[in-house]
Amino acid sequence: MFRQRCRRLPVCLIVLGLFFLVHKTQAGSACVWKVTRPDGKTAYLGGSVHSLRASDYPLPAAFLRAFNASSRIAFEVDARALKESSKALVDNGKYRKGDSLKNHVDVRTYAYLRRFFGLMNVPESSFSQYRPWFIVLMLQSASTRDALPKDGVDEILMKQAAKRSMPVVGLESVQEHARVYSGLSDRESEILLLVTFIPSGNSSGGEELMRAWHRGDAEALARIVDRESQEFPAFNERLLGARNRAWIPKIEGFLDSGQTYFVVAGAGHFGGSKGLLALLRAKGYQIEQL
Repeated sequence: MFRQRCRRLPVCLIVLGLFFLVHKTQAGSACVWKVTRPDGKTAYLGGSVHSLRASDYPLPAAFLRAFNASSRIAFEVDARALKESSKALVDNGKYRKGDSLKNHVDVRTYAYLRRFFGLMNVPESSFSQYRPWFIVLMLQSASTRDALPKDGVDEILMKQAAKRSMPVVGLESVQEHARVYSGLSDRESEILLLVTFIPSGNSSGGEELMRAWHRGDAEALARIVDRESQEFPAFNERLLGARNRAWIPKIEGFLDSGQTYFVVAGAGHFGGSKGLLALLRAKGYQIEQL
């Protein structure tokens, strides 16, 4: 069962980080924005939820308006590299032969995991071959798939792009995408595992997040996830802040290209003082919510 779930691990590692970090923007009707440079060149931004419920369909009309106004589309990772990205995560998430999880976490953490997986009838030999961050991804993946079983925004737009033969690019390489997790130290990886397993009392549940996404309230999403990440803010910065800063030159390059790009990333990348919207505003771009 454990191995089967690993094979079905969603390729976008940001299922775990759908919603993360504050500027006061009036909430609009959708997590979609038009970016205009002083010289008039434009691009579109879309905040994705990587898995949806049947009740979330159809997508807000603003997504299709932005898609139809664009000639290129960019996702966190190029769709053609998604399988490679998934394989890279699995390869990096597994210990080398002769090594195991037991050698890299506190004995109390390991004892807790043995009890937890024992209740799921998962043998120790199965989970112990994986790094803590990969176990987090696997469990979050299974939980998200059960709660939100339908295709997300990314998949819907990828299919539309394929029908239109629209060129697709990535904001980051497969290696950069995987390194968000695979680059964690043993200690950081164990902390991520512990804060995932042990409720902090800050969690507001997925319903509040989905409501904020539906009304296009990037700042509410940022506040919610900032609150929920208080126990490990360094990971929040790694997952969102650092990547947002790295993506700004890419977005500026899209604007320079002469093409109109629709840039689609996890909805948590847009709100907050470290979000894409604030970073673009600071460079003089005009942001209009659709």
